[in-house]
Amino acid sequence: MEGGDRGVAVASHGSLGSGAAAATVRELLQDECYSDFLNKDFDVKTYTSQSIHQAVIAEQLAKLAQGISQLDKELHLQVVARHEDLLAQATGIESLEGVLQMMQTRIGALQGAVDRMKAKIVEPYNKIVARTAQLARLQVACDLLRRIIRILYLSKRLQGQLQGGSREITKAAQSLSELDYLSQGIDLSGIEVIENDLLFIGRARLEVENQAKRLLEQGVETQNPTQVGTALQVFHNLGTLKNTITSVVDGYCAALEESINNALDIKVLTQPSQSAVRGGPGRSTMPTPGNTAAFRASLWTNMEKLVDHICTVCGQVQHLQKILAKKRDPVSHICFIEEIVKDGQSDILYTFWNSVTQALYSQFQMATNSSMFLKQAFEGEYPKLLRLYNDLWKRLQQYSQNIQGKFNASGTTDLYVDLQHMEDDTQDIFIPKKPDYDPEKALKDSLQPYEAAYLSKSLSRLFDPINLVFPPGGRNPPSADELEGIIKTIASELNVAAVDANLTLAVSKNVAKTIQLYGVKSEQLLSTQGDASQVIGPLTEGQRRNVAVVNSLFKLHQSVTKVVCSQSSFPPEAEQTIISALKTIHVLMGNAVQPLLTSVGDAIEAIIITMHQEDFSGPLLFQTSEHVASSPALGDIIPFSIIIQFLFTRAPAELKSPFQRAEWSHARFSQWLDDHPSEKDRLLLIRGALEAYVQSVRSREGKEFAPVYPIMVQLLQKAMSAFQ
Repeated sequence: MEGGDRGVAVASHGSLGSGAAAATVRELLQDECYSDFLNKDFDVKTYTSQSIHQAVIAEQLAKLAQGISQLDKELHLQVVARHEDLLAQATGIESLEGVLQMMQTRIGALQGAVDRMKAKIVEPYNKIVARTAQLARLQVACDLLRRIIRILYLSKRLQGQLQGGSREITKAAQSLSELDYLSQGIDLSGIEVIENDLLFIGRARLEVENQAKRLLEQGVETQNPTQVGTALQVFHNLGTLKNTITSVVDGYCAALEESINNALDIKVLTQPSQSAVRGGPGRSTMPTPGNTAAFRASLWTNMEKLVDHICTVCGQVQHLQKILAKKRDPVSHICFIEEIVKDGQSDILYTFWNSVTQALYSQFQMATNSSMFLKQAFEGEYPKLLRLYNDLWKRLQQYSQNIQGKFNASGTTDLYVDLQHMEDDTQDIFIPKKPDYDPEKALKDSLQPYEAAYLSKSLSRLFDPINLVFPPGGRNPPSADELEGIIKTIASELNVAAVDANLTLAVSKNVAKTIQLYGVKSEQLLSTQGDASQVIGPLTEGQRRNVAVVNSLFKLHQSVTKVVCSQSSFPPEAEQTIISALKTIHVLMGNAVQPLLTSVGDAIEAIIITMHQEDFSGPLLFQTSEHVASSPALGDIIPFSIIIQFLFTRAPAELKSPFQRAEWSHARFSQWLDDHPSEKDRLLLIRGALEAYVQSVRSREGKEFAPVYPIMVQLLQKAMSAFQ
């Protein structure tokens, strides 16, 4: 009990003390004298200096002492209030110290083991590192020695190969290729034993490259597959095949572009020729822009030379392309063309041809834009320019057909086997078409501006004579001489355009427009008044003019047809274009004479109708009715209805014919016959007339019928029996 009371008292005292301590702490925190000690950046020296400066040291010391006393009391109270917790913490700390000591012992043992293992590993590791470095250096030294030995051997072999000339050039290139491989990835400078050899190798490579270039140029110019194949093998061995081919093709393109520029250079075209100079300096008879004929002669001479140059270079590039497509490396068996067109690049022939056509387009456009004389020459004589282009294309096709024969006729056996077993070409054309590329169209694209201008002028030349012979207010068609002039103009335009099928078609369309214009002009001259279709009186002025117009149209139709038929190798489409235009002329002629023909038909019909008013009894026919009825021509040649109609003319007046019984006019009866071509319908109409005659005889109580009546009935029955 006593202990318990004491515990309660202590607890109560602790509770009171804790409350008082909390109040004391709050007072300390609120006191400005102690607030500085709570700052994180509190500095003892600074605080001391401030206290001395304020000259209140004694007071500060007293307050500090009081604060220390209060804090001591507070700590005492906290220890008393939480002594059990503090004891528990102290016991835990002792246990933790024991664990830590045990861990430290084990860590020490582990560290000792690690030190012993380190002592056993480090020394072997250092030895391995040293031996590895030594081995690497030995390998580098051995590799370098092997390279040096091989270089010395190849250098000596290369000297002998160079002495063999072109026969050993491919082997020399192969040696140089191996020497290049030996020099890759290593610095051979400073090695005295091979310094001279390296210098010799550099000179040998340059010599082999130059010799191969000369061999390639010579082989391409002479189209010798052996020389070209040898040169290509050299560049392949040197590893420069693609760059060399690109350089060669670029050189060809540059040379052609320069040739095009020189051929179209207005200064060159107007310079005096050395052979044309007469007299002193400065005097010349060469063409100038004012001397059009001589200027154009010089221009076309240059154009022919340019076409020859283009054809020659294209043949050389095509020859090179075929060698590349067939030549294979004897070691790797890789086709040379595969190295050129890899990475999605076009083959050299397409690349070259595209460059040529673009150069032609740009150079022609530039030249004609800067010179009116060139523009007029190309526009005025476009067919001649087109003929040169067509001849160029044909010659290129011939080159393609002849190259394969040169391969097979080379007769050499020192080239590799691949050239000796070349397969036949599957295409004998210069450049095959592609879905998105037409090489011939690409060639002629540069001519489009001149073709348009030429066709425009051609249409003007065709229209001018027509507009001249059909003046405003004129009333007469062209004369024979004027029409002959128009026909000659049409024939001339077609003959000039015969150099090209497409140009012929375009000019034929112009001719068709010309024919249509002639028809329109002629139609305006036609008379459409009433007197143009009269057939009673003499010819009127309108009829005479219409006849002249129709004759003129017929003459045009006949002459143009003759011109078209006289054309050799005339395109069917062009012929159809002109024929379609001529059909309009034929229709116009028909429309012009149709009113007159209609009037003539009406007049003839009126005349035929008057025939029914003639008397055809006694002397006009020599056969009796019985003989007529027994004629073998009845039925097959002469219809029964016609014979019976004829016998009505021999009957008495009371035996009326069908149209008389129906009280029709001759015109109406003729129209009825036209509307009823059936023999049965006509026989039924006749039977009605005969039955009406019988009724009339009976009504008047006649004793006999007309003599011709039985014959008519017999014929009618015979005719009707065929329809039963």
